[in-house]
Amino acid sequence: MSTKPGRTAMPRALRGTVAVVFDTDGVITDSARVHAAAWKTAFDAFLTPHGQHPFDVGDDYLRHVDGKSRLDGARAFLQSRGLNPSEVDVRAVAADKERLFTERLREHGVDAYPGTVRLLRALRAAGIPLAAASASRHACELLEHAGVRDLFDALVDGAEAARLHLPGKPDPALFLEAARRLGVPASRAAVVEDALAGVEAGRRGGFGLVIGVDRAHTPGTRAELLKRGADLVVDDLAELLAAED
Repeated sequence: MSTKPGRTAMPRALRGTVAVVFDTDGVITDSARVHAAAWKTAFDAFLTPHGQHPFDVGDDYLRHVDGKSRLDGARAFLQSRGLNPSEVDVRAVAADKERLFTERLREHGVDAYPGTVRLLRALRAAGIPLAAASASRHACELLEHAGVRDLFDALVDGAEAARLHLPGKPDPALFLEAARRLGVPASRAAVVEDALAGVEAGRRGGFGLVIGVDRAHTPGTRAELLKRGADLVVDDLAELLAAED
């Protein structure tokens, strides 16, 4: 494929795409594991007095919490256990998780996935506008700590979502706002997500391409990402570069 002078060839899977919207946790930064660990501590403290078995950082996190706002995630998981939690309970668990996550983030920080950084730099070199979109209010801090904030033309994080009253995933509002800020229609943009709710949001939003990232590396999660609407699934985003002609 010929390219304009000074431009890098687009990865084959993304040709025809004019902009890309990336989720943050688990796609750009290795922070999903920190979120999951904080959720486990917070949920288990609530579950034990109710005689419930512990929160599973694999299945429970992926199915009920990943990609959602804190309140939506807390509510969805507790309801999945048939607990019918009060709003006070939901807010208490969510606040406990936020405290734990913040402590671990400030103490240890997080890194960006090398394969993702390679893809981001290749897309920047090809002149493709990029946005990061996340339900997390920590998204900007995570990106800055990982040294990749300057690779994005736009960022829609949890604080912006709250300010604009955007509903959470699987509603596509967060991604659609990111595409709007890049000045492109969803039909000509791609969404990159690792969460089931996020992949579903990308499909509901009418994005031209939905790429799922399977950080769990299991046939079950790959199949579920495809079922929710991913056009293709990769274990690492560097695979898109390796697939070049």
